[in-house]
Amino acid sequence: MLRLVLMGIGLGVITGSALKLMAPQVQQQQLVLPGWLADQDWIKALSSSSQSGGDAAITTTQQESRNEELTQESVGLPQKQFSPSEEIRALSKQWLTLAAQQKDLQASAYMLILDDGRFAQMNAERPMPAASAIKTPILLAALELIDSGELKWNEPLTLNKELVGGGAGWMASRPLGSRFPTHEVATEMIRISDNSATNLLIARAGGKEKINARFQAMNLPATVVNNWLPDLDGTNTTSARDLSRAIALVDSGETLAPRSRDLFREVMATSVTNTLLPTGLMRGLGGQQGAPDDTLARKGYRVYNKTGDIGIAYADAGLIEMPDGRRAVAGFLVKGPFNDPRSTELIRRLASAMAPYLKPPSVAQKP
Repeated sequence: MLRLVLMGIGLGVITGSALKLMAPQVQQQQLVLPGWLADQDWIKALSSSSQSGGDAAITTTQQESRNEELTQESVGLPQKQFSPSEEIRALSKQWLTLAAQQKDLQASAYMLILDDGRFAQMNAERPMPAASAIKTPILLAALELIDSGELKWNEPLTLNKELVGGGAGWMASRPLGSRFPTHEVATEMIRISDNSATNLLIARAGGKEKINARFQAMNLPATVVNNWLPDLDGTNTTSARDLSRAIALVDSGETLAPRSRDLFREVMATSVTNTLLPTGLMRGLGGQQGAPDDTLARKGYRVYNKTGDIGIAYADAGLIEMPDGRRAVAGFLVKGPFNDPRSTELIRRLASAMAPYLKPPSVAQKP
């Protein structure tokens, strides 16, 4: 027993001393083994593993991620993307019937359920006056700049004479040279549709030509900024399909980093106007009616929307969250006589018509 104890102590001292001497070489990956030892296959494997540990870990992580993706694909989990697959023809026809009742109004509509690809359309790709609805793709373009590092969320933007926009908003009343942080500019553009804030973001994105190039890169062919806001003549254009796609690109994860996607939703949630798409959806769902946002919330729905109104044209588009966790995007535009109440009512009727298709399927009650 004594010999065994002494032998163990001796081996421990020798091993510890050897490791201490070899430690710098191991750290620098410069350890040279004797030929007779290096020839052993298990030693080579161990040495190779320790030298490429970081790469192996990365490879393992990537493989695990890919395996997870394959597993999701194999079990058929829904992929929330802008991928129209099956048209809801009954709804498309219903929209055409509603629009035909107002022959002097031009209307465009689009809806896509992101989870299963079912969609409805009516003149969905027709370029129409965008009014303030174009501010949604402008917000998306600004957040892309943040992702690329070209813009900071707290970067100050300076108001000059060219960028002062009349109509909605309070920034136009501030002295020239006033500076506003980007997060305030983006929020006010959506919250109260501030036109000067919109012009500040267009300018910071490089001007009309560059932001239009961004829209083309996003596959928003009808979305074009031709003039500074408020653009009461309706020269800035978009389409129901483009507005829906811009929102879907964010929610599906096809563009923007996770933090910027959070910012997009947070800003869109501040919009105060809910008299078009949310009100129409509320009507279509039926039941007790009240304030649109509160009523929809009680039914398990939420709408993140942005409207547009220049008198001769109205628009609304948004992301719709449903009680069963599914999501849809929808966009509506109507052009008609100045301040004609039929234009806004038509948007509400179109939104109401799609409501039955956004109701969750009946769930059997468990005993």
